[in-house]
Amino acid sequence: MYAVIETGGKQYRVSEGDVIRVEKLPAEEGSNVEFDKVLAVGEGAGLKVGAPYVSGGKVTAVVQGEVKGEKLKIVKFRRRKHYEKVTGHRQHYTEIKITGITG
Repeated sequence: MYAVIETGGKQYRVSEGDVIRVEKLPAEEGSNVEFDKVLAVGEGAGLKVGAPYVSGGKVTAVVQGEVKGEKLKIVKFRRRKHYEKVTGHRQHYTEIKITGITG
């Protein structure tokens, strides 16, 4: 069985036991997190799709820690003007492990 959840403006297809990275959540390492914005639950012919969310659908997860994404390089450049600016960015993520799906 799988579920499609929405968090941080993105949608994720998750199954029980999956470890995924989501946008940074205000939660401590080892704490439980519940996602109630469930868009779809089930598998095959038993798939329930919400409009927009499945009523009673819930996905629980355990926070495993915070991680950083890979470094992105941002380059601003103007030709023939002696202007070049290079900066970097590393996005913060929360790594979670899915423990249960109800719906």
